[in-house]
Amino acid sequence: MITCIATDMDGTLLNAKQEVSEENRKAILEAIDHGVEVIVATGRSYEEARYPLSEAGIKCPVICVNGAEVRNADGDITYSTGIEGDKALKMAQLLNEIGLYFEVYTNKGTYTEDYERGIDIIVDIFTTANPEVSEKQVRQSAKERFDKGHINLVGDYSKIFNKPEFIVYKFLVFSFDEALLQTGRDVLKGIPSIAISSSGNENLEITSVDAQKGIALERFITEKSLNAKDAMAVGDNFNDLSMMKVVGRPVAMGNAAEAIKDFCRYQTASNNEDGVAKAIREALQTTSV
Repeated sequence: MITCIATDMDGTLLNAKQEVSEENRKAILEAIDHGVEVIVATGRSYEEARYPLSEAGIKCPVICVNGAEVRNADGDITYSTGIEGDKALKMAQLLNEIGLYFEVYTNKGTYTEDYERGIDIIVDIFTTANPEVSEKQVRQSAKERFDKGHINLVGDYSKIFNKPEFIVYKFLVFSFDEALLQTGRDVLKGIPSIAISSSGNENLEITSVDAQKGIALERFITEKSLNAKDAMAVGDNFNDLSMMKVVGRPVAMGNAAEAIKDFCRYQTASNNEDGVAKAIREALQTTSV
């Protein structure tokens, strides 16, 4: 039977309104009531992840920043790992040289060197993926992301990299130029002990090689004295692949990248059609008979 469920957030648990739907909320609470360990695994920081979860009344552990940080249900950090400062500085120099915009996720918040460019890129990405939502509404939400402190402005990233109290969790790189993103990927491949993944066609996510959703989920399962073959992972993109590889029931969203669908033995509906709820209920029904 399924004893553990891990779900991605963006493009998976959250719909186009960036909300947990009522059906997804009820299905997660049903799973918890059945004694199933539920954990959210996201590329978001904990600060960005906890608001939609709190609004939905969901209290559970969270794998944050692709596994660079893990929090228990009370929000306490139980694990963290980062990129060394000198390595982060080299990565920033290389990305700046080829003209790629990026944000830096740390244990003390997320940072950008360019407020306006950050706003414009978020607006472009979200309106492209969700044409039914007005640009004005998206721009307001993007500004709120900065104004509420989810993104902090810094004049020079080196001020972060050179301070020992900062742990650099992740570089999130954005561009609609696929060739430029590939150049960034190729350049960064030369840096040892980092992992490069993606949560969309327009980004790269760079973390320590030890900071991956699959590694964090496997550790969580072991700590709970469970078996990975009895776990389910639901996701839509390449940064979800590592956790799909460690579970017995990998589930691709209906809106997932084709390569993710090809890998997974199970599929569900899209994130706008309560896909997570359908996947949970199918798993619970299948394993209870």
